[in-house]
Amino acid sequence: MANKDDFDKIDANEDGYISREEYTNAKKSAGVEKDDLNWFLRLITLGDRFDIKDFWDRVKKSFVEFIILVFGVTVSFGIEQQGGASDNRSDGIENLVNLREEIEGITAYTDEYTENLNWILEVYDKQYGKWEEDNDSIFIDFIEDDEEPNGKFYFPPMGLYKNRNPFNPERVIFDAIKLDGTFRLLPKEVGLEMTKIYDGVELGYLIENTGKVEERLVNQFTDRIANKWVNELPYVNIDVSEFWIYHREYLQKDKFVKFILRNRVDLWRSEVLGQLEDYKSKLVRSTKMLDSVIAVRNSEFELIWWVLNPKD
Repeated sequence: MANKDDFDKIDANEDGYISREEYTNAKKSAGVEKDDLNWFLRLITLGDRFDIKDFWDRVKKSFVEFIILVFGVTVSFGIEQQGGASDNRSDGIENLVNLREEIEGITAYTDEYTENLNWILEVYDKQYGKWEEDNDSIFIDFIEDDEEPNGKFYFPPMGLYKNRNPFNPERVIFDAIKLDGTFRLLPKEVGLEMTKIYDGVELGYLIENTGKVEERLVNQFTDRIANKWVNELPYVNIDVSEFWIYHREYLQKDKFVKFILRNRVDLWRSEVLGQLEDYKSKLVRSTKMLDSVIAVRNSEFELIWWVLNPKD
């Protein structure tokens, strides 16, 4: 029994004990016989009697259990969703930092590439200017070198003409982000800017000019050697200075080689250097943008999985 009042109701003779007869009578008095109920109440009645108090107790209990179940499922789903969003946010910040590092590496690569190109451009421009001079050493130049006996290292600039250095910056992080599907986690403006940096038209022209266009000029030079020089000279070895000194007059008369030398100098000066400068400017701008976005993300405060001061 729930309390003393319930016990007293059943203990009809008030002897302090509940007899079988008293229990049976109490059971009969608890509610209405099922046979006396209408069809709807019979449908929802458990046992052989209908007790309205018991019925409402069960209704309230079921309602509370339902609310607890719904609340638990909702909270669990919300936590799962918020946890996934938090993981995405973390991955997005990591991608931004990694891209920032790669862009910094590309900037250093571009600076080094530009420095080397300026050096060889100066060498070739000087060679072109001396082409018509009456001097056996017009095809020979030097660089300062303390390890050489007289402090100078002599070399034939045209012996370097076959060397190529296509512009090819590293893009490991960017390709990895696109491949694993986390590119979508980047802010829209960052995604657009990174696409310009890695797949933009300007970079495409730069790669083409230092790749296919230069390759054609180099192939013209090697074809000239293979189809003409080797047939008209006793020996050909463009890597040694003696070859250029001994055959100086013959080589001076080859206007085609002089022509493709001029073409390569013009390509570098009029197109490639300007493209490198423009690309460097885009890299610097992208770096500043990434620094700004990363700073904003780091300034956000995340409590467990909820960002309390989002800057989007």
